[in-house]
Amino acid sequence: MTLSTFRHVLPAVQHASAEFMTITPALLRYPSLTTTVPKEFVHRVAVAEVLLTDWGRRDATHFSVTAQWPRGHSFFGPVGGTHYDPLMVTETIRQAGTLLAHAEFNVPLDHQFVIQDLRVSVRPEHARVGSTPAGVEVEVTYTELRQRRIGHAGSIEAVILRDGEIVATGSAIYTCTSPAVYKRVRGNRGLCGDRPQLQLTAPVSPQSVGRMSPMDVVLSPTQDDGRWQLRVDTRHPVLFDHPVDHIPGMVLIEAARQATTAVLNRSALLPLRIENTFQHYTELDTPCIIEARQVPATMNEVAVLVTGTQNGEQVFSSLVTAPAAVFF
Repeated sequence: MTLSTFRHVLPAVQHASAEFMTITPALLRYPSLTTTVPKEFVHRVAVAEVLLTDWGRRDATHFSVTAQWPRGHSFFGPVGGTHYDPLMVTETIRQAGTLLAHAEFNVPLDHQFVIQDLRVSVRPEHARVGSTPAGVEVEVTYTELRQRRIGHAGSIEAVILRDGEIVATGSAIYTCTSPAVYKRVRGNRGLCGDRPQLQLTAPVSPQSVGRMSPMDVVLSPTQDDGRWQLRVDTRHPVLFDHPVDHIPGMVLIEAARQATTAVLNRSALLPLRIENTFQHYTELDTPCIIEARQVPATMNEVAVLVTGTQNGEQVFSSLVTAPAAVFF
């Protein structure tokens, strides 16, 4: 650009700059704009896997978290094509717990979270997929809270509301520890990728466990009915969103749901309740045997108890309750 051309253009640039400076920023002009919370607060690498959109403190132990459930999801897809997946409810509560720990209780991002107990209960009449994504509000109450120098722990209860109606409830008990403490607990196992993993085993038929794709199957067949080997595919983009040193709880919960589907011989299963207890870390380099059997339940319901065992020691249990009548 020549000097004469620059002198000709400069007044227009200055005028445009002055007009720009008077424009109100978009976030002020549109206060209702929605975005997701930082992915680091919910321990996700993929932004697409973040369900939470905002949060606020009501008092010392009560918080409100908002979330959006997509009508379609690569893994937590609609059950039977009509109802939101209860595991999306579970993931929402898990994310809410980690979000509040970091954002409200100053837990550093490098601390490790361990869940001992995670339970959800769903009301199907309010869980139908509509014509737009479901905006939900999660009312979180801390029934127990421990702030320590070496870590943080909490027990939470959650009520999930959709259009003013309760769509689900849940609870979780968790602890989080510093990297130094976690290293002492886990030893060499806490070093992701530094030890061999099991060879990927073949899946059972996807249709037998309520799935469409073999990629989403987490059970491999054995010679015994009601007994499988946990299938661990660390390449799965949702179940293994990032490298880990043990099998995530969501993988075990999905194994419980798939085992229950197989035991009840259903093409699709909409659990009413899923009650999970995690006793030990489930290791990546040791076979985990999943067993499931039907147990007594209340009228109009069926229940299946699912357990996972490694080296003869139970690592988790899950009680899955569903409607007695075939829902789909």
